[in-house]
Amino acid sequence: MNPPFSIGSPALTLFDSRADSRSWTPTVPVLRLLTWNVQHASPERARRQGAWLADSDADVLVLTEVSESDGGRALAQALHESGFTTYTPTGAVQDYRVLLAARGATLEPVHGVRAPYLPHRCLAARLHAAGLSIGVMGLYVPSRGGKQGRNVAKRSFQSAVTAVLSELAEKFPSADGPLIVAGDLNVLEPGHQPHHAVFGAWEYDFYRAFTNAELADAFRHLHPHAVQHSWHGRSGAGYRFDHIFCSRQHLPQVTDVGYLHEPRLTGLSDHSAMAATVTATGH
Repeated sequence: MNPPFSIGSPALTLFDSRADSRSWTPTVPVLRLLTWNVQHASPERARRQGAWLADSDADVLVLTEVSESDGGRALAQALHESGFTTYTPTGAVQDYRVLLAARGATLEPVHGVRAPYLPHRCLAARLHAAGLSIGVMGLYVPSRGGKQGRNVAKRSFQSAVTAVLSELAEKFPSADGPLIVAGDLNVLEPGHQPHHAVFGAWEYDFYRAFTNAELADAFRHLHPHAVQHSWHGRSGAGYRFDHIFCSRQHLPQVTDVGYLHEPRLTGLSDHSAMAATVTATGH
């Protein structure tokens, strides 16, 4: 296990996968990316989540709502023991964060790509495997919040991320391969079915900020008319909060995108997972 290393604030820890990763047969030059909100799991549930993820065919993980607690550490340890390299912010901030992980590929942190507000909710790396290199940025946007300070954190983080999106082309040159931005964005696409009147124009503008940064909604690109939801409210109404965006010119390399409802239906989290397949070429 490598010691923590700092890239400013907050500090970051990179755990190298150990020899047991040799039991994993990587799928490259095809990479399977999975994003999932793990709902600040307890240590016991985090270990079950780690087992489910280890049994998946995912090469790359973007996990959100990872707690800075025994549960978050249990999840990182479970992944580490299953051959994943894990990369996550650490520090004294008592807030949820993003965790990136990979197996069968080299995980290289990308410095300088982080939101100035709640930076532990924005994490970037580059994945290298035989014949394929992809940039990955994980995001976890705050929810609308309670009556006290409702939407303050969400609006501030969205504004910070919008500024980061405008700078991604410099950090992730198109010649180096696809850029994937994934996570729980707590935002809906315009025209979402069903319509939820509570969301304001500023929230839909955040979704449009990805389009303005030449990033395309990979699920909507491949499934123009499909109605899928990754989270359900108490009334049972569905919301497509979890997203995978890809650099527009590399969309042909994303050959499959869909939601995995099993972990939500079995109580591993209140969110469904989402997976995408990225190929070395657009064929």
